[in-house]
Amino acid sequence: MDTAPRTVKANGITLAYRVQGPREAPPVVLLHCRGADGADWTPIARRLADGAHPRRVYAPDLRGHGRSDRPGAYAHEMLRDDIAGFLGALGIDRADIVGHSLGGAVAYLLAQHAPGLVRRLVLEDVPAPLPLDPPRPPAERPEGDLPYDWAMIEATDEQRNAPHPSWWEHMSRISAPTLLVRGGPSSFVPQEQIAAMAARIPLARVVTVDAGHLVHERRPEEFLAVVEPFLTG
Repeated sequence: MDTAPRTVKANGITLAYRVQGPREAPPVVLLHCRGADGADWTPIARRLADGAHPRRVYAPDLRGHGRSDRPGAYAHEMLRDDIAGFLGALGIDRADIVGHSLGGAVAYLLAQHAPGLVRRLVLEDVPAPLPLDPPRPPAERPEGDLPYDWAMIEATDEQRNAPHPSWWEHMSRISAPTLLVRGGPSSFVPQEQIAAMAARIPLARVVTVDAGHLVHERRPEEFLAVVEPFLTG
């Protein structure tokens, strides 16, 4: 993967991204979790780019993360529109989208809002968009410089506590074949809610990799063993 991220203008901001794999290969976009950046996907991206079925792999830094802009506004819908703009700016008409946690929420919102952009969808241990009870308490900012904008934490916590009802209601609008990868009982994400979310998506199935929330990081081989065949289908 490129050592220095490239940049592109999308949805009125600058997004940094990493890319590797043959230019003519089918595109796949990897969306990281909250607090990380596109480099989080490096081992997975390398395998997808160099595997038996090579892919053109894009790993953007979401707004407020890594080297992408920090505009101060971080509604999930903005992150969704950033990725739609990212695809358009790079001339990508349709791609497979893989999202982990926050990146997965961005991915399913994109698949709901612009189904034609998403060929196949992978959601890695993504919480269902249901209100938290009790709500998540306000987070305390760590000291020192952060690799992300603290305002992003506050904004995404607010929407995580009270997601817009349409996010749940519109799961049925997702037309792409969808794979939901659960992290199992050691994950903090309610696993039964992931199953309930899958039941609302027409072409969805669920697999469990007992790795906790960080499935692709802790069990990369098992993650790839289920994701690669799904993406090449």
